Amino acid sequence: MSDRSPFSLTRRGLLAGGGALVVTVSLARPLPAQTGNGGGARPPKPAPGSLAQTPRLDAWVRIGADGAITVFTGKAELGQGIRTALLQVAAEELRVPPAAITLVTADTARTPNEGYTAGSQSMQNSGTAIRAAAAQARTLLAEEAARRFGAPADALGFADRRVTAPDGRSLGYGELAASLDLTVDVPPDAPLTAADRLSVMGRPLPRVDIPAKVTGGAAYAQDLRLEGMLHARVVRPPSPAARLTALDAAGVEAMPGVAAVLRDGNFLAVVADKEYRAVKAMRALAAAARWEETATLPGDTPLPDLLRGLEREVGTVDAKGEAGAIEDGPRSLRARFTRPYQLHGSIGPSCGVAVMGEDGLTVWSHTQGVYPDRKAIAEMLRLPVERVRVIHTEGSGCYGHNGADDAAADAALIASKLPGRPVRVQWMREQEHAGEPYGPAMMIEAAASLDGNGRIDRWTFDVWSNTHTTRPGGAGALLAARHLAEPFPAEPAAMQITPAGNGDRNAIPLYAIPNSRVLWHFLPDMPLRVSALRSLGAYANVFALESMMDDLALLAGADPVEFRLRHLEDPRARRVVELAAERFGWTGTASAPGFGHGFAFARYKNHAAYLALAVELSVDRGSGRVRMTRATAAIDSGEIVNPDGIRNQTEGGIIQAMSWTLFERVAYDDTRVTSVDWASYPILRFASVPDRIDVHIVERPGDPFLGTGEAAQGPTAAAIGNAIRAATGRRLRDLPFTPDRVRESTATG
Repeated sequence: MSDRSPFSLTRRGLLAGGGALVVTVSLARPLPAQTGNGGGARPPKPAPGSLAQTPRLDAWVRIGADGAITVFTGKAELGQGIRTALLQVAAEELRVPPAAITLVTADTARTPNEGYTAGSQSMQNSGTAIRAAAAQARTLLAEEAARRFGAPADALGFADRRVTAPDGRSLGYGELAASLDLTVDVPPDAPLTAADRLSVMGRPLPRVDIPAKVTGGAAYAQDLRLEGMLHARVVRPPSPAARLTALDAAGVEAMPGVAAVLRDGNFLAVVADKEYRAVKAMRALAAAARWEETATLPGDTPLPDLLRGLEREVGTVDAKGEAGAIEDGPRSLRARFTRPYQLHGSIGPSCGVAVMGEDGLTVWSHTQGVYPDRKAIAEMLRLPVERVRVIHTEGSGCYGHNGADDAAADAALIASKLPGRPVRVQWMREQEHAGEPYGPAMMIEAAASLDGNGRIDRWTFDVWSNTHTTRPGGAGALLAARHLAEPFPAEPAAMQITPAGNGDRNAIPLYAIPNSRVLWHFLPDMPLRVSALRSLGAYANVFALESMMDDLALLAGADPVEFRLRHLEDPRARRVVELAAERFGWTGTASAPGFGHGFAFARYKNHAAYLALAVELSVDRGSGRVRMTRATAAIDSGEIVNPDGIRNQTEGGIIQAMSWTLFERVAYDDTRVTSVDWASYPILRFASVPDRIDVHIVERPGDPFLGTGEAAQGPTAAAIGNAIRAATGRRLRDLPFTPDRVRESTATG
């Protein structure tokens, strides 16, 4: 991948644009005096999506004098297809083909600050904002054309970036834009296209990011090549508490092509003119380093004992009715569930590129948050934040907070020592596995009882969990900053109970239960470095909750689907449950011995997409191997922008959650992580992919967008567990369901 010099785009060049709709990039909210909402006026309607933070139209849409259209988003393409969906949204409202729009994604010099691309909120936040901004831009173009034509605005036509009058006269978008000043706020009620007139949204569109990925083109940060670029490799401490005690780097410095060996405390790196020379020098440097290691990991301590010992605080997530303790009896049930530490498992190890120039530092990264990453890097280097620019460049794997921010910090730190030369840092596989922040281990203890009518009358749910997020914001979130001679400490974790949830995400059942209580046993510190993995706490919480629902259905003598419907009042929830069961052909029993059917449901975060899932699998009792043969999902994501995108995300979520549920677990001893390759950390292989996955989308024209990307994670784990229970008569409660665990369970059945 080639890229022009980062210094070819100056502030003056960025602001120049005579004869364009947008002549500035105004990202800040205007002062109250600018809003025109004087004293005594009715409070304005809340701005939708990210317009609440960045209301100015010129932050989202630009139309040049030549009619070229540029749309800006602070969200990043992480493989979820957001570039395609956002293009569709903008194209719909601007009345142009998606190919006529240039989309600029997360860049601290050009795009709005939309925080992190996380939580399946890109369409809810950025998609909603872009749609409203594009609709308002179209309205202003129409009003200007109507003024010039002397014709009603609603009588005008739009085609080929031109506005046409009833008598055939037409004006190009660029001509009209030259007369407009859009340094104005987007009104909260911008006139959106009616659902029955949509022509781009709601239809499949091939993803714009796919061609380069499947043809070997330049698609990722890993492909980035800048003129004069140097290649760097970092020698990581061999264990979390290791300390560098001695180093003889003379031999490495004399190796061919080596430009520098850098050491600052426990941060150790080598820079060379070519990539393989950097790899060879890294290996030589690692052999020349001497480390003092301390045992700080839990070794073979049972996970429940470990997590109980880490508890420091208990918070009430939810309580209603009489939420007291549940007595054991024939109409009650209690169980404990665990989820281990798990990897993001990005196929491409993390990469970052940086260059220190006269105007400051520019970093290319596959981070989930360019603005937070900029803040952390600036703090680490003790630079003013405005002297750091972070540009998102897609990475080959994400799924949450992986090593992307750390690789960017490595590159930034090294580039700051070698001004004027771009520096590329590429992690190795063992560094990614051992160094990335893991998905946190969790434990859930649940109890429930039934009344005389077979309905749940009491429910308790206790979650032992970390926050699930240590994303950058402060320098202490970056490995490089922690390893310096003057290290930046990690920010202390604090329990925050919010509607979206973190470790407690989806711990509150969506079912109608009169007496319930949900507690979060908070773990501020964990022995392994952890952060956000796709769906955060929802994966384990839904697994536990939906496993309980199946076992309670058995206790009530009810079909699992009917039992769920008995407790669901939300009509949209009922719809996906009924649709998934219908399309799967749910009968409650499998078609042959050794096969099992399983069902699960959740609404992600209890306010995003609804998803119900039915699966069929077989269990080989001799080997313990579980083979899923088919899966049928029903999903309600609100208004549909790209149905193929929703199906892609749902299918991918099912397959990834299958891998977590059947295979994945980080291994460690008392000093080091030992899951450092694909042999010691196995993931789902192609031979284990289901024969068939069907995704049925509920159409909701005109409804708000709902997040899709993480909706399948929890239901998949629960549906698999429920199907194994149906096939073997044994309930597995400790993830993952490895062949050894399945075999041991069925042997004692």
